[in-house]
Amino acid sequence: MIIYALIPARSGSKRIKNKNILKLNNKNLIQITIEQALKTKEINKIFVSTDSKKYQKISIDAGAEVPYLRNKKISKDLSTDLECFKDFLYQLKKRSVPIPDIIVHLRPTYPYRENKLISNCIKKFLMLKGKADSLRTIFKLKENIQKMWLINKKKMIYNPITINTEQHSIPGQKLKKSYIQANCIDILNVKKTIYKNSMTGKKIYGYEINHNYDIDDIDDFNRLKKII
Repeated sequence: MIIYALIPARSGSKRIKNKNILKLNNKNLIQITIEQALKTKEINKIFVSTDSKKYQKISIDAGAEVPYLRNKKISKDLSTDLECFKDFLYQLKKRSVPIPDIIVHLRPTYPYRENKLISNCIKKFLMLKGKADSLRTIFKLKENIQKMWLINKKKMIYNPITINTEQHSIPGQKLKKSYIQANCIDILNVKKTIYKNSMTGKKIYGYEINHNYDIDDIDDFNRLKKII
């Protein structure tokens, strides 16, 4: 079983300039994530996918492999994770590097990971023995998704989860708990996800964690600085 960690780190963030190399406790976010992966014995190799020579040097100095620079065409604001991961597998094949069975997706913008969390997620995914195509960390919401709405151009609201619009009046205690994706750790079975043009596959295991500290804007970063 070959397991690689992949850390996507493009350089063109608009909301926070150079978001992936912001510093917490004198270490930048890429370095923090690489060090966490290095402490995870189940991971065979650690790769960073970036379009930046500066990020490439930072990553190599921290102990990761960066054998190529990602094409700028798939390093834009609207570029998808799937484009990055398909390119990663293409670049490995091009360089005769063995293709992994499993990829552990670690975002630099989620630097808060307690000791052994990555390892525990990998162990859980392996214990499932193929019953899940992927694993994603999730965080329980206080709100119920059944009570949320989307709005269309005509200002009409609707809930894409259910056609029962009366659920907004049902006590929350009677509704199922709702969870949001915590962008902490994703684990993918390569054959069942990326090779099928998907980042999740059809069967997704939810690994619940008790924090949600993804850095999307400067307020998120300042909040995490206070916590750490």
